[in-house]
Amino acid sequence: MPVTPIEHCAFARIALVLQGGGALGSYQAGVYQALHEAGLEPDWLAGVSIGAINATIIAGNRREDRLPRLREFWDRVTRRRALPVVSEGDDLRRLRSVQSALATLALGTPGFFRPNPINPWLAPRGAPEALAFYDTAPLRETLADLVDWSMLAEAGGHPRLAVGTVNILSGNFQYFDTARTALTPAHVMASGALPPGLPPVRIGGDWYWDGGLVSNTPLQHLLEDEMDDRNTLVFQVDLFPARGPLPRDMEEVLGREKDIRYSSRTRMNTDAYTRLRRWQLQLKRALERVPEAGLTEEDRAMRARLARLPRLAILQMVYQAKAYEGQAKDYEFGYDTMRDHWQSGYEDTQRTLERRQWLELPPEDPGIVTHDVHRDDAP
Repeated sequence: MPVTPIEHCAFARIALVLQGGGALGSYQAGVYQALHEAGLEPDWLAGVSIGAINATIIAGNRREDRLPRLREFWDRVTRRRALPVVSEGDDLRRLRSVQSALATLALGTPGFFRPNPINPWLAPRGAPEALAFYDTAPLRETLADLVDWSMLAEAGGHPRLAVGTVNILSGNFQYFDTARTALTPAHVMASGALPPGLPPVRIGGDWYWDGGLVSNTPLQHLLEDEMDDRNTLVFQVDLFPARGPLPRDMEEVLGREKDIRYSSRTRMNTDAYTRLRRWQLQLKRALERVPEAGLTEEDRAMRARLARLPRLAILQMVYQAKAYEGQAKDYEFGYDTMRDHWQSGYEDTQRTLERRQWLELPPEDPGIVTHDVHRDDAP
């Protein structure tokens, strides 16, 4: 059932923050579908890895083309079929999921990556084949087909887009942001170049890998931005849960380790930002008590800036793995699994948007609030 359009949203800007997670990224596509149907189109998107690819497809198309292009991307990369569809039974679904993941390891996935012709252990040192197990030339072709790069270069006419990478030589995390840089397919491919599977990407004189190696969630980039003082509603879509049960076998050990390694640090980031905001509010009140004659020009500029502090509401959605999924869930590019992920994202966003009070501005002190439909509904 389509999402009911939102008639009132108190926020001037809508941001969509997308975590990395490979095959799980179709969950984010389902989230976007629900936002699209509700009329909540993002003004700013930030992504890492598969989140960067989804964000680029959304930002690099006209509003009416965004959802069809996302569908085309996910149909393309899950085109290869595994075992016949099994409607019931976790054991059979688990078998089909394992078979699909093994097919990805052996064959790559259409429109995304394919095995290198030479095993990297056998390739000459320094050769491109020595640096990764797969080649991402298919992804370059896919991005060329599905993204209007000239649209991304237009100032002010389309959503702002930022993709996260890590500089291989310096080890530093780096965002490429359309507010400062004209993005190309290389920037997006670099954001998703997770070693040792996918090869590094050269941009200018530097080489880059997947930003998820340092930080898998680009929320901090948004929190630290000072280019815009608009009140912002943030939809943060995470693909690995920070919380989870104690593992009971090696499959669950591998899966839980991956969840912890790539999970969001939302609470840490928002707590730090909230502390900073409280100090800013104290400084604002202190400056308001100082007589005008006692203020310097720098004090007045600071007072003016503090008077425009934006308020933020962060609506966090975290993918909840199905019972049949194991540690290979991020590289199991099965068509039916993709549809399950997509539907989960759609339904979770529906439930989130039903909390209409979450679409209202938070109190000025501290001016930031975080909601999670899964956490708030937990017993």
